[in-house]
Amino acid sequence: MKKVAIIGAGIVGATAAYYLSKESDLEVTVFDHGQGQATKAAAGIISPWFSKRRNKAWYKMARLGADFYVDLLADLEKSGQEIDFYQRSGVFLLKKDETKLEELYQLALQRREESPLIGQLAILDQASANELFPGLQGFDRLLYASGGARVDGQLLVTRLLEASQVKLVKEKVTLIPLASGHQIDEEVFDQVILATGAWLGHLLEPLGYEVDVRPQKGQLRDYQLAQDMEAYPVVMPEGEWDLIPFAGGKLSLGATHENDMGFDLTVDETLLQQMEEAALPHYPTLAEAKSSGERVGIRAYTRDFSPFFGQVPELAASGLGSSGLTTGPIIGYHLAQLIQDKELTLDPLNYPIENYVKRVKSE
Repeated sequence: MKKVAIIGAGIVGATAAYYLSKESDLEVTVFDHGQGQATKAAAGIISPWFSKRRNKAWYKMARLGADFYVDLLADLEKSGQEIDFYQRSGVFLLKKDETKLEELYQLALQRREESPLIGQLAILDQASANELFPGLQGFDRLLYASGGARVDGQLLVTRLLEASQVKLVKEKVTLIPLASGHQIDEEVFDQVILATGAWLGHLLEPLGYEVDVRPQKGQLRDYQLAQDMEAYPVVMPEGEWDLIPFAGGKLSLGATHENDMGFDLTVDETLLQQMEEAALPHYPTLAEAKSSGERVGIRAYTRDFSPFFGQVPELAASGLGSSGLTTGPIIGYHLAQLIQDKELTLDPLNYPIENYVKRVKSE
């Protein structure tokens, strides 16, 4: 039996563990130090179709990542898991310059031909928008797509690990390459997947690699409201604040994008207050909501904000940035496919790991 280690139990590692656990000839162990994981602090929005990034490889990954959720949900249901982490309730896009809405509408119409998941598209006035999200204001028109979805990152990872039933070791580990395999905590593994996000350099730099992966701090605040918000669309304005409603009256506001903060996990009340003040004119009901806590996580990003995956010689992925809950599952699935030499939908050559992880030349 082949022994596989996965270091990192975030969205990438947990998805890889789930798909590898289906193979009877593999014994999978997941290691995770449990600190600062971006997935656990994330309330994700699955709506990549309005992005104007010029990086075509990134858009293909994000588009297929949104589509991949359909397969992932079906697989988890077959595994007996409750699908309580994902809801396709639509998305609202707000623009300060509302003339841009028509441009985005036309872009989405074109993209819907290859991404029918976008669903219904419409430019709505405030009265029509309030039928779907009562109390939203501060705009004349907005763009609506019925296929937009939201994800509770921590709950998704929990469901993936429950379904995989792999061995989970909650501790910080080091990696020692051997002539045949790798050693982790005195145990030897045939293959290793590094899914450590912003901590990839901590594992690889001691082994003689230069790693272009940087930490980005993200903070959000959760609120509790009286009304159930399960059917409310996600609200995406310009700027850093998004409104992400959930069942049971839970509402998440966030998240910040803070570079050059290292691995600092302290809550910055000032920034959270600024987000709240930016959101209040659009959703005054927030003033009556009770804050139920803050979440802080560390995202991984690269110099050109591009994700990557591949072999270095260890299999690894990182650099997902703020779209990690969109691209993470399909990347994790691809790492599992690579372990088994199976067919890939995405070509790793378009997400080249060697651009970001390089062997340091010895003097």
